[in-house]
Amino acid sequence: MAELWTILRREFIYIWYYFEIQLRQIFWYWVIGMAIGSLVSVFAKDRIHGLFCGMQKKKWGLLGIIPACLLGIASPLCMYGTIPIAASFRKQGMREDWLAAFMMASVLLNPQLMIYSAALGTKALVVRIVTCFLCGCTAGLLVFLFFRKTEFFNFEGFEVRASHDTHPNLLIRYFLNFWRNVKTTGVYFLVGILLSALFQRYVPQDFLVDLFGGNKAWGILMAATVGVPLYACGGGTIPLLQNWLSEGMSLGSASAFMITGPATKITNLGALKIVFGLKRFFLYIAFVVVFSFLSGLAVNLILA
Repeated sequence: MAELWTILRREFIYIWYYFEIQLRQIFWYWVIGMAIGSLVSVFAKDRIHGLFCGMQKKKWGLLGIIPACLLGIASPLCMYGTIPIAASFRKQGMREDWLAAFMMASVLLNPQLMIYSAALGTKALVVRIVTCFLCGCTAGLLVFLFFRKTEFFNFEGFEVRASHDTHPNLLIRYFLNFWRNVKTTGVYFLVGILLSALFQRYVPQDFLVDLFGGNKAWGILMAATVGVPLYACGGGTIPLLQNWLSEGMSLGSASAFMITGPATKITNLGALKIVFGLKRFFLYIAFVVVFSFLSGLAVNLILA
């Protein structure tokens, strides 16, 4: 019994060592990300959505998917916030290709997640921004090419939710939003660091290199596949990605993970199935997997 206790104590010390190191490395990225995300949510969200809504007066045609993507990335809303606001845009006559670009980009990236991703290094951050932008543009282009003569989205039953940011004092409103961010992401953030520490302690580096490393198509496909069940929250996956990249994961594999993860987040798939319908829901899944795989190959090819 004493020997078992000694082993458990030793393993706890090792895991705490890895946990504490990574916590110090990325803690401030998490805090700053929430601070900036709350700033955007409280003071700029309505302006961003107003700019997107105002695009209906423009005659940009297909080129409108570009500003739609950029505004989607700037929007602080998650999937559950994006779908109701998209429903209101559609009721006002928004083009569906612009709407598809806005929604896809908004699902994949937001200002808060951008700051989190800076913990992965400048190169990984640039890769994430560029691939998410291109994914949104591609989604808008495909809707334009194949669904311009028919309705693509079904937003029946989705209504814009009442905003939580209603306190008359702006400073209190900001801190209430920040605290909601802490409660929403905090557990996932700590669990992500714990999983990373467990990987560092018990998973050999050679295994991760063989699985995700190099420029192999297999590693990219595996990363895209793992992103589906493992992704729960952006803040929770950054510690894992940081560990995997340091252990030999290629940026192409990381790129694939960063697209399939948020795009196929388990808690969002039910709402997406309603919006798309069964047939288009499977088309959406296929698009995400194919795009993440091809973009991962391109990233590895360019950076090689």
